[in-house]
Amino acid sequence: MKKAVLSCLFLFMGFALSAETISLEEARVLALANSRSLAKYNLNLRNSELDERSQLYTMLPSLSARYSVGMDYMNRDWGFVNPIDTLSAGATVSITQVIFQGGKSVIRKAISGIATESVRNDAMAEYFNVLDSVDNAYYSALEAAASLEAAESSLQSAILSLSMAEIRQANGMLNQSDYMRALADKESRESSRNQARRSLSLSLSRLNTLLGLNQAPELSQIDFSAYEGVIQRLAGISDEEAGALYSRLWDTIARANPSLVRAALSRERAEYNYTLAKRDYVPTISATIFSTGLNWSIANGFSTSTSGGISISGNIPLDFWVLSNTLEKSKIAYDSAMMDYVSAEISMETELYSSLINTIAQAESVLSSRRTLEYVEKNFEYVMERYRLSQASVSEYVDSSSLLITNRNNYIRSSYGFLQSISKLRSLAVMDDEDMLIRLLMGN
Repeated sequence: MKKAVLSCLFLFMGFALSAETISLEEARVLALANSRSLAKYNLNLRNSELDERSQLYTMLPSLSARYSVGMDYMNRDWGFVNPIDTLSAGATVSITQVIFQGGKSVIRKAISGIATESVRNDAMAEYFNVLDSVDNAYYSALEAAASLEAAESSLQSAILSLSMAEIRQANGMLNQSDYMRALADKESRESSRNQARRSLSLSLSRLNTLLGLNQAPELSQIDFSAYEGVIQRLAGISDEEAGALYSRLWDTIARANPSLVRAALSRERAEYNYTLAKRDYVPTISATIFSTGLNWSIANGFSTSTSGGISISGNIPLDFWVLSNTLEKSKIAYDSAMMDYVSAEISMETELYSSLINTIAQAESVLSSRRTLEYVEKNFEYVMERYRLSQASVSEYVDSSSLLITNRNNYIRSSYGFLQSISKLRSLAVMDDEDMLIRLLMGN
């Protein structure tokens, strides 16, 4: 978080000096620094660390000091006296140490440590949740911008088609039906362009909210060539290779994924609470190992008293029915935590399988939509040339243009969908470095 804040400060200074474009890495830094939920988790982590320290302090010797001031206004013979003459004061300092609790202090210390580690994993989960959110928002904004560019290009083609249709209609070479088809196509493309503008504005608004910016910056484009190798690898992966890849990803997730770690910590904490409930049957023993006092009165002046002996005090619980009830409740909580852990494992396995299959499908979609787009672009160029030579009808031109914009949008969606699936896998595997995930997906 400190690195994120420092980087964020330098980034804001850059924005103040010039209207630079913002990269994905810079957007991540801004989102992390602007996340109130992540900041709250960090506060909770600090609070849990203080609780753990407090539990440690209970295992240390207890220092205590007592003082008293008194006056008498009546003696033993029921006669009144001057209160000033009986003024006295005293103070005592003592050190007390619990010497036996049946191991309860150690268990409580372990429970506090588990609570701190659980909060730390909550913060880690939120950290990757913020990264995943800003990645999706950034990719969605770029996808919306690419869709708007495609819609603008499609609109310009429709305008050109309509202008040619108007000329042909004026010369009697085009009937009214074909002319109305060209006019309707132009209006439809303009409506799609306007909708693409709204989508881009909404996407940028969501991104600005995550980044904490008032004005939308220009976004750096993604270098898709850097992902070409992993796209080719995943699109052609065999079932055996996919199974091996799943196993490697699961090994990584099982060690570090916050959801699984939290479930394991909850199980461990329930086990400690169950053990602690058993120790309630054990008596506690404490000892005062040092005590010193200072007294003063008007009649006798100052006097001191020091003791170095050990006074033993203990507590033996006898309400066994209450202890038995508490123990049974702790056992039920432990069994429940065990089932929660198994459920968390099953849920995470399902999520990993779904994410990996989706990533492979997106890689296949990128290649297939790219090949289809190449064919459709060549077909559109061919139909466009024939349309200019009056050898193709308006319907043929509109159909080829619609096919082009549809497949262009399919390619845009599959490309950014693949990036979003990579971001999801990175969050599941708890990897800051995306290159590390790419190398794992490549089998390196």
